[in-house]
Amino acid sequence: MPSKRIKNAIRLEFTPGALVQANLSGAAFSGEYLWVAGDEACGIDRLRRLDPSGTEQLRFGDGLSFPLSELLDLPGAADDEADLEGMAVADGYLWVVGSHGLKRKNAKDDRDNAENAKRLAKVTLDSNRRLLACLPVEMGDDGKPCLVREAKDGRRARRLKGDAESNLLTQALADDPHFGPYMLIPGKDNGLDIEGLVVDGNRLLIGLRGPVLRGWSALLEIALEIKGDHLRLAPLDDSGSLIRKHFLQLEGLGIRDLHFSGDHLYILAGPTMVLDGDIRVFKWPNAKPLLAANQEPVRFESALSEVLSLPHGHGTNRAEALCQLLPELALHTPSWLVLYDAPGLDRKDGEYTVFGDVLHQ
Repeated sequence: MPSKRIKNAIRLEFTPGALVQANLSGAAFSGEYLWVAGDEACGIDRLRRLDPSGTEQLRFGDGLSFPLSELLDLPGAADDEADLEGMAVADGYLWVVGSHGLKRKNAKDDRDNAENAKRLAKVTLDSNRRLLACLPVEMGDDGKPCLVREAKDGRRARRLKGDAESNLLTQALADDPHFGPYMLIPGKDNGLDIEGLVVDGNRLLIGLRGPVLRGWSALLEIALEIKGDHLRLAPLDDSGSLIRKHFLQLEGLGIRDLHFSGDHLYILAGPTMVLDGDIRVFKWPNAKPLLAANQEPVRFESALSEVLSLPHGHGTNRAEALCQLLPELALHTPSWLVLYDAPGLDRKDGEYTVFGDVLHQ
């Protein structure tokens, strides 16, 4: 269980022109290679562990970008942002999920009141945000892991079936008594906003930043199966249920990221809206066997403990990505990586380098 934080312990050196550079929202490891996603891009960057330099023991760079449009037939245009918010590596795939939510235009200082009123009333959908996909990881000729549309062993990149307006997940939620009313509300207004993902076999847990309902945050549990060129929702039980709902007591905070460590589930949580506020790490002990045995369609869980509180700035340094460091990267001491959206000047070194934190036991 992490109990202390080492600020700026990980250095990420991006290349000019990289798809992902600063507003980091997801992270996952393949050996000594780090996959990172940003909420303003439609792609993923791969960083390689570099040799230590001085006091900087954990450095990643030598980046390579993988545009999603080269891996998948996207629901939207190739350059529309996917707002990727969750990542996980499992069984030879990198899994990614977009926020799935609507967005509202914001007022601007250089516009008059009438124009700002129109902007604030405008709600739009970037179609690529409604993306849930698995991308094959395959070793390239240079010995480095790459994302490919189709691997040599037959594994293929696939996304959850859908179009520019919806997919099978949003269609299933549209009539849900808890989440249906929030489907037309922008994510940062406490509408639907996905920001966490973990994979356990064919089952996925999807963490919601919003909505938070009377202080209860939500995990959606789904199962997936391959049907032709797409992924489809599979029944979770003999009754044909496609979604199980787990409401968690995170003291009013929404889920920012999820990560399994053994049987325990660690949850990064923060405010649902774009504001400066508490960001904390919670632990759900023995969550994996409990979830595997559960048959209830809806359950409530209060047996979570706060592990650590993370700092935030004023409009900067919002923790959004959490994943466990491999033992060989952390001197065999259980450790976690935390990356930040909107990094402040204290987390930058020039235009293309940002820093993340390490959490230690």
